[in-house]
Amino acid sequence: MLDQTPQQPLVSIENLRVEFDGESGPIVGVKDVSFTVNPGETVCVVGESGSGKSVTSLSLLRLVEFGGGRIVSGRLWFRPGEGEAIDLAQMPAEKMIDLRGDRIGMIFQEPMTALNPVFTIGRQLTDGLRRHRGLPASEADARAIELLREVRLPEPERRLRQYPHELSGGMRQRVVIAMAMACRPQLLIADEPTTALDVTIQAEILGLIKRLKREFGMAVLFITHDMAVVAQLADRVVVMRHGEKVEDGPVERIFADPQADYTKALLASVPKLGEMRGKLAPEPLRIPGAPEPAAQKPASRSETGRAVLSVKGLTTRFPVKGGLLRRVVANVHAVENVSFELGHGETLALVGESGCGKSTTARSILRLVEPTSGDVVMDGQDILGLDAGGLRRARRNMQMVFQDPFASLNPFMRLRKQVAEPILNFDLARGSELDDRIAFLFDRVGLPRDFMRRFPHELSGGQRQRVAIARALSVNPKLIIADEAVSALDVSVQAQVLNLLMELQAEFGLSYLFISHDMAVVERVSHRVGVMYLGRIVEIGSRADIFEDPRHSYTRALLAGVPIADPTKRTLKESIEFKPLPSPVFPVGEARPAPVYEEVAPGHFVLGNE
Repeated sequence: MLDQTPQQPLVSIENLRVEFDGESGPIVGVKDVSFTVNPGETVCVVGESGSGKSVTSLSLLRLVEFGGGRIVSGRLWFRPGEGEAIDLAQMPAEKMIDLRGDRIGMIFQEPMTALNPVFTIGRQLTDGLRRHRGLPASEADARAIELLREVRLPEPERRLRQYPHELSGGMRQRVVIAMAMACRPQLLIADEPTTALDVTIQAEILGLIKRLKREFGMAVLFITHDMAVVAQLADRVVVMRHGEKVEDGPVERIFADPQADYTKALLASVPKLGEMRGKLAPEPLRIPGAPEPAAQKPASRSETGRAVLSVKGLTTRFPVKGGLLRRVVANVHAVENVSFELGHGETLALVGESGCGKSTTARSILRLVEPTSGDVVMDGQDILGLDAGGLRRARRNMQMVFQDPFASLNPFMRLRKQVAEPILNFDLARGSELDDRIAFLFDRVGLPRDFMRRFPHELSGGQRQRVAIARALSVNPKLIIADEAVSALDVSVQAQVLNLLMELQAEFGLSYLFISHDMAVVERVSHRVGVMYLGRIVEIGSRADIFEDPRHSYTRALLAGVPIADPTKRTLKESIEFKPLPSPVFPVGEARPAPVYEEVAPGHFVLGNE
């Protein structure tokens, strides 16, 4: 007779409650949350930043205790084998060390804080293999190279010798993913694992997770704010808000027939590719229950007669040293002959794979890294010709929202002081006027005013990013460079922040250089789009040109990789061909040919000689 016993869950979370110590008493992070994860199942947990998604996952590994939290009550059952389930909430700390990285792997939300800055990538990748699998150094290194190839990191042998700061945000995230999957865990906890990745690599990483799940029976607890990823990957969905479970069920039912009002609002806030077809200007998202957003207008450079930002022939290269004398033997061509203009009240989006040079272009414009050559003119002022004092004054009009909010905020300063700092530096307000401006900024980015007294570590990733946006807006700049500014935000808050950015643009004539890998967001907010690949712009034109008439093969590949927010139309493939990215490293003295662009339509240019 066949055994009809139902499959036992791999993980059972029962009535979990987690609290943190606050100045005015305990802060409840998670309240009475219960759900299960079966072997080989993918459960996606979605909700606003601060809803308790990450706290729930960190509780399973007991890492929440290292962030000032404590499990007040509840059970965390885990079945590592055929024996009885163990309660992780009661397990001694020394026993948890054996489970972390072996039976349970975790991909963290912020790769720069998940990686140790003083150890090489190779050292950090092989630590778990040597501890949990007992591999000798040579075998561990070989396995590490194989893992880096699986997550499509170019030149994996060279990456082993590099440090985290030498990699882009997306590359660091791929290293963290490789570390989590090194020992083939039974449970993979993925906390926003594809946040920093462009759509093509995101599809490959999700395909890899899907294949590993099938081959090894691995269960996945996937935490994300990207509803399109949920639709493509999830078997079941758990919706959380304010530390409580709002709704859960099979992914098809959640998308087709959501029961909770919050779930309905969450799905309505998702920007969908193709919604902007035929529209001339960016259009705010309509959020259920929120006031009707103001209409946008097309940007026009003719209003001022000149661009607010003009970039010509911008080139930034980084030296690669080698040999006993540490001489420069090659250069990384991070940005190569990039040119564009940005008008007043205009949004130009730069899109492309991680490592393509988007962020380096932004940093070069602000001279956070010094360009090798080129011209940058901001509002008629030659930025590259300024001395230190002139550059400081010019930066009042050029503010940046960085990709990693934890790295860009001071961990030892309260949030009020961090938002006030640029206002005080430029002597724009004092006393009650300063207090009013800071309160106004916190209101505009959707943060409670009592958050002013908190430190960065007391906020979620999305909440920290909203503080960074408030700080950038504090000095009323003319240009804001947003480097993945909304990538850490859940969809409902993302919609609010995008609407806020568009509202401020219409009100004050702000210009945005918007760097993103989310093509649906780019289509929603941009007037023009530039597509970058290996340090060059391969196609640039209006939003309609790029999304409705893409001409370059790479642009078409980017658009084809965008996940669809519909679980009945799954396009995610397991057997994705991992093609190595071409190396941006060239020998000293080797020059790449100057770009030649073909104007295929008025204002629509395509790179023609590569």
